Amino acid sequence: MQRLAISLVPALLAAGPALAHLDPGAHGSFAAGASHPVFGADHILAMVAVGLWAASLGGRAFWALPVGFVAAMTGGFVLSLGGLPLPMVEPMILASVLFLGLLVAMAARLPLPGAVAIVAAMGVFHGHAHGAEIGSAGASAYLAGFVAATAALHALGAAAGWTLGRSGGALMARGAGLAVAMGGSALVMIG
Repeated sequence: MQRLAISLVPALLAAGPALAHLDPGAHGSFAAGASHPVFGADHILAMVAVGLWAASLGGRAFWALPVGFVAAMTGGFVLSLGGLPLPMVEPMILASVLFLGLLVAMAARLPLPGAVAIVAAMGVFHGHAHGAEIGSAGASAYLAGFVAATAALHALGAAAGWTLGRSGGALMARGAGLAVAMGGSALVMIG
């Protein structure tokens, strides 16, 4: 094992920097924005969990939770671009993964305004993080990109929640929420 580790040192030293997100200059601002949520496990898990929870609540929550998240995320993005600091952005993003996963796992049935308020509060932090990492991208196209990717992740979670709820009962959907919470726990441990 030690020989393997030693043999990897030259390769690691020769490697160039890895870009976590697409370069707006090479790929365009929309693509850079769309790549941001899908290249981060924390964003993916939280946004899928919003869709899972929306599906488990059903009714108006099916669309209200994703819309509330996206609207608040846009607000957080604007705050970031305006230079307004938001404390503990990354810890709150990790907390959102854990909390949303647990809400789904526990099949939490909150009144619609409370559920929307929870996802909106978390959306502000995700949007602020997107704004902090805008780089040289154009704000409007970048915003459109990450809103589209976020909506797609919400739709994926909602479709999964709806399918799991219908095929395996609520227990399968709750298991998906537990998986999200466990993924969040793993991110906390490695972060």
